[in-house]
Amino acid sequence: MSRNIILKMSTICTILLLTAFLFMMTSTAVKVEAPLQPATGPGGANYTHTQVKTTVFGEGEHQYWIFEPASPKPASAPIIVFNHGWLATTPTFYQAWINHLVRQGYIVIYPRYQVDFSTPSNNFTPNAINASHEALNVLQTGDHVQPQLDKFALVGHSVGGLISVNMASLSAVSGLPEPKAVFAVQPGKSRSSEDKVGPLLADLNKIPSTTLLLTLAGDEDTWVGDADAQRIIRETPQIPPPNKDYILMVSDHHGNPELVADHFAPLGAEFSTLNKTIYLLVDARDFYGTWKLFDGLLNAAFNGTNREYALGNTTPQRFMGIWSDGTPVKELIVTDNP
Repeated sequence: MSRNIILKMSTICTILLLTAFLFMMTSTAVKVEAPLQPATGPGGANYTHTQVKTTVFGEGEHQYWIFEPASPKPASAPIIVFNHGWLATTPTFYQAWINHLVRQGYIVIYPRYQVDFSTPSNNFTPNAINASHEALNVLQTGDHVQPQLDKFALVGHSVGGLISVNMASLSAVSGLPEPKAVFAVQPGKSRSSEDKVGPLLADLNKIPSTTLLLTLAGDEDTWVGDADAQRIIRETPQIPPPNKDYILMVSDHHGNPELVADHFAPLGAEFSTLNKTIYLLVDARDFYGTWKLFDGLLNAAFNGTNREYALGNTTPQRFMGIWSDGTPVKELIVTDNP
């Protein structure tokens, strides 16, 4: 056998060995996973109640759900009105977040302000206000957890974000409790008086100056963008800059599944089968994003605690957890002057 043939065979063997080695390394590589829910703190799993009591009232665009903490049942609890996004007319789309709030000890009211495309957008805010009034009246009768009317907050996603700031603006004239905290998650799209689609924004100057306010946008949200999230902060000069922030969630494609800050990032549902709870679309975008921010905002507004998790462009506010390989998830971008 000639020397050239031996060298060629040696080269081929080397290539085959390297290929096999690389394949083995690739196939056995550890999957990089997103952060799990923290055990404690804002966004964490330190729940004080194990059950959620659900009741539903009304029909059509006047329907609403009430979620109350149970096991143990508290005598009273703060109130949160949760306004859904366009056509998300049942709580299923946000059930994980709702359960997270209720199991911490909050009452959640979920107005269904629209039936379908046929409901005029001018009806959205009045419907949500009326449903909230009815729910508060129901809670003050019968065997319900009593509402703490001095601890009232609003949160909403997409069109629900616009409805939430509208309700805050109209709280005094509508007779709703004064909101201590408002979180508009990917709010949009508002319309001008000439447009025919989407709700009008109320006079944001009428939101109480003592309200703590957050707006959130996603860098890959192609549905509503960030215009209204920034506008809400700009058009509330009565709220001091330390008490409000515009936040941009940044997508991170480092691991699998990726953490994409699109318009559906705040959605999350729980399904139980064979005594095992399965979470769909619930991940670090919730635990360290929307859940953490709103938990911190509620704690700050109601109890004067955990403000650094919601406001001030702090490290705890921006932190989004750590991938399983030790790489930090891309931080939130925070400003009070968008």
